[in-house]
Amino acid sequence: MPVAVVTGAGSGLGRVIARALLGDGYQVALAGRRPEALAETAKGFPDALAVPTDVAAETEVAALFEAVEQRWGRLDLLVNNAGTFGPSGDLDELSVADWRRTVDTNLTGAFLCARQAVRLMKAQRPQGGRIINNGSVSAHAPRPGSAAYTATKHAITGLTKSISLDGRRHDIACGQIDIGNAATEMTSGISKGARQADGKILPEPTFDPAHVAAAVRYMAELPLSANVQFLTITATKMPFIGRG
Repeated sequence: MPVAVVTGAGSGLGRVIARALLGDGYQVALAGRRPEALAETAKGFPDALAVPTDVAAETEVAALFEAVEQRWGRLDLLVNNAGTFGPSGDLDELSVADWRRTVDTNLTGAFLCARQAVRLMKAQRPQGGRIINNGSVSAHAPRPGSAAYTATKHAITGLTKSISLDGRRHDIACGQIDIGNAATEMTSGISKGARQADGKILPEPTFDPAHVAAAVRYMAELPLSANVQFLTITATKMPFIGRG
């Protein structure tokens, strides 16, 4: 059975993705900061491995992948999902501490997990595996007052491309899924009202996060000779195309 790590697995998209993979027969390590939330995700799947992890902490990420190697001996899939919206406001209103916390979680966390995954995928036999990074439609077009979040999501695109290029000779594929308005706890406010480019606050449509899980499953099930480099999935009527 293939082995996967899903970060941010204690809630939202991470929980939906992790449970979909578990339902498909994957051996899944659930990573997240809250043990009780990971336990909730693992309900009904006694073979799931819950590893409380702050992805911004190098030692905790190393321990996560060591636990995976000790339990299953290999890794086939990393879903780099953990993230935070971070602070909201104009650039001059953002504190350096809030900026750094956002970068640490969204970008450095993805790097740390990908680094450990690549090390394991290169060393194992047969060699190789797949990494799927959670980007955002903000990797294409920002929302107002989201400089920290948007900067990290643009950077994830660069990380995805670099992993894809450097991983080729080791049969490591890397793709990115950019998501707009999946209905989770993190986006609950969007359906009630989100700030638009002209300053108006308007409700935006959302969609079932199960469709994101289905997209991840499609990407994950491809042979390593094929790769979805970038996939964008949004609520059909969200103000993304034509934003601004």
